[in-house]
Formats: sequence, structure tokens, C-alpha cells
Amino acid sequence: MTTRVAFLFPGQGSQAVGMGADIFASSPAAQRVFAAADDALGFSLSDLCFNGPETTLRDTINAQPAIVTVSLAYLAALQEALSPGEPSSWSTPLTPAFVAGHSVGEWSALPVAGALDLKETILAVRERGRLMEHEGTVCPGGMSAVIAMDEEPLRQVCQEATEQALAELAGATTHPGQGRVIIANYNAPGQIVISGEKRALELAGELAKARGAKRVIPLAVSGAFHSPVMEPATQGLAKTLAELELRETALPIIANIDGTPLTDPSRLRQELAQQVASSVQWVKTIQYLVEAGVNTFIEIGPGQALAGMVKRIAKGVTIMNVGNASEVAKVAAQLREQDVLA
Repeated sequence: MTTRVAFLFPGQGSQAVGMGADIFASSPAAQRVFAAADDALGFSLSDLCFNGPETTLRDTINAQPAIVTVSLAYLAALQEALSPGEPSSWSTPLTPAFVAGHSVGEWSALPVAGALDLKETILAVRERGRLMEHEGTVCPGGMSAVIAMDEEPLRQVCQEATEQALAELAGATTHPGQGRVIIANYNAPGQIVISGEKRALELAGELAKARGAKRVIPLAVSGAFHSPVMEPATQGLAKTLAELELRETALPIIANIDGTPLTDPSRLRQELAQQVASSVQWVKTIQYLVEAGVNTFIEIGPGQALAGMVKRIAKGVTIMNVGNASEVAKVAAQLREQDVLA
């Protein structure tokens, strides 16, 4: 059977103090990624990744560029390990058929696909984080994982919670996200995340538990990402994207919004701007990749959340993780044995 590979990049919540320090110590290619990010931002993002403090790293404005940088550092190290002493790039010698990322992970995919260079990506991601953090301050809200509840009843819960929250406000809204809650992440069967303004989110959590959800778990995030609370951020992000020269991609990026492949710069701009206020269709993303013949998924970056999701969505596929230096060496050895290099 022909091996067909997809690279997957994690989103916010995967950050942890110390991430990337091991690969920085052992890989010149990873060192170049961290140096480029530090140079672009004008401060030592690498030191923040390696040493914290955790509260600063967790801030959305820092967490997002940090996750993208660390993910790309591990990818650079993997490609370097696959071709010792030879030239390598984001997509050689191991060339994926597709790339995809969960939320901010979609930005990690941009340099790999050839849409933007590393420095442009890091600067734009920091602005994305700033815009999203701002809306989280203007219209406080959050996100909660709802365990063991199907999509349709949960969608109904969100609609009813929104109606009740808006009724309590009696029309006194000053922000498009006020009183609203939606399904934000379709992560895997039985693993759905809701997101919204604080009161609406509370009401939805109460309704979900009353109607049979096994658990409702608040997530440690600074705002209601992928909900109407983020709608003003889409406008600021659209302006940032308009100033960037996105190129047609050499590799298809699977869109968070609808789980379809993107290569065209104009569609990419629309996806990247609207994505912050739209649901992440991760189940559709993985289903599309499986139907397109992908049988090997490599999660590249901190944590193993995406690998767990893939296991719940797709059966009979190979899943690898590249999230520390030992995994870089292990996966490189596996790939050489399987003879899947370009």
C-alpha cells in the first residue's frame, strides 16, 4: 500500500513551559527557526517558550506565535534528521500530500504549503493573538468541552441558551458576541467544544448537563474563540491579511471552516480571517483526508491532542507524534524504514 502523509499542527492550549528547548539544543535547523521568530518579533520568544513564566506564555498574544514557532522548529528538525548533511525544506525530503492545523495550527501550515515565509507568519500570528485577546477583554467569555453529547441536541442547547441570554439582556447589547454561544470545535465523536459570552456559556453548560451530557469542562482560555465574540477580530485580521502577499500554495491546506482543500490566496485570506469566529470542523477535516487516501498522520508540535482526535475519527491509519527531540529521531527512523521519502 502506498503511504500518503498529512502533517497536522496543534492549536492553542498545547503550549507548555519548556517546549522546544530539547530540539533547540540538538538541531541547527530548529535553532534557525527560533532565531528567525525572535528576530521578527524583536524579543526572545524562544526564552519565553523554554523558561516561561507560564502566565506570560499562556497569554493569547504570546501563546499563538509560540505554538507556531515550536511546531515549525520540530518540523525543521524532522526534515533535517531525514537528510543529514543534505539540503532540506519545510516539505522535503518528506513531502506531505496535505497539511492541516487546528485553529492557530492552520497558520503553522502556511509556510509549509508555501503561502507565506516564516517571519511574515509569526508577525501575523502575533497580531491574530492580540486581536483575539482584545475581544476576550471587551466581551468576556470562555469555552467548555462537552463530553458524551451528540451534535444536534447540543446545537439545540446553544440556541436555547442564546435565546435566554439575549432575553435577559432585553436588547441592551453593545457587542456582537453578547448573549451568544455556539458549538466552536467539532473535535471528535463525543468530544465537542462550545464557546460564547460568559452568561450564555453558563446557561448552555447547565442545559447540557440537565439533558444528559456526561461532563462539561471549562477550558483554560482567555476568551470565547471560534464564536461570535470574535467577530470584530475578523475585521482586523482581514486588514492584516490584505497587507500580506499570500502565494498560491504548493500543497493543499484543509480549511477549518468547511474541511475542504485550499490553495488559492483569495480563499486563504477569507478562511484565515473568518476562522477565528467560526466553528473548527476537525472531524470533517480528518474525514476528507482519509477519503483522499491519507493513511499516515503526523502531528507536529507540542502535545498529542490531535493524535487522540484522529484515533477517534479514523480507523486503521498510522499516527505519529513529533513533539520532542526523541520523537524526532524515532519518527525519522520509522519513515526511513517505510521508504516514504520524496
